[in-house]
Amino acid sequence: MTVTIRPADKADTPALAELIEEIERFYGSTEVQPIEERRSQVEEALFGSLPLASALLVEDESGDIVGLAAYSFLWPAAGSSHSLFLKELYVRDTLRRQGVGARLMKELRAIAAARSGCSRVEWMTDRDNPIARGFYRSLGFAEFDGKIVYRVDTGTA
Repeated sequence: MTVTIRPADKADTPALAELIEEIERFYGSTEVQPIEERRSQVEEALFGSLPLASALLVEDESGDIVGLAAYSFLWPAAGSSHSLFLKELYVRDTLRRQGVGARLMKELRAIAAARSGCSRVEWMTDRDNPIARGFYRSLGFAEFDGKIVYRVDTGTA
């Protein structure tokens, strides 16, 4: 199957909100936000007056959104440089193991390389996700064993 990888635009908001539900269920969530709330949050995060993130989308031959790579730039990284931080990489199961994830990773590296002052691409995966870990190893990426992730909820959605 032929797919296109492209930046998200505002018209993609409804499809992205639906894909986010699919992602949430993939990670085991049994409860998800109402669709209108998700749409509003997607639009604000990607296209608000101060966007929080950017996204590359995977579009199939019929125009359906079947994957994404959501990322932000973080500062500081090494010295006073910044990094591209990949928050979510997802490809619908029907397209996995066809090189789509590898193409997304290659595109993210190109975006980072083209941005002045961006010194690296960083991301995380769960220790108990052998499929994701194997995918990243297959691309030649080594695991970095030195960070511990902390998380606290703010009490707002």
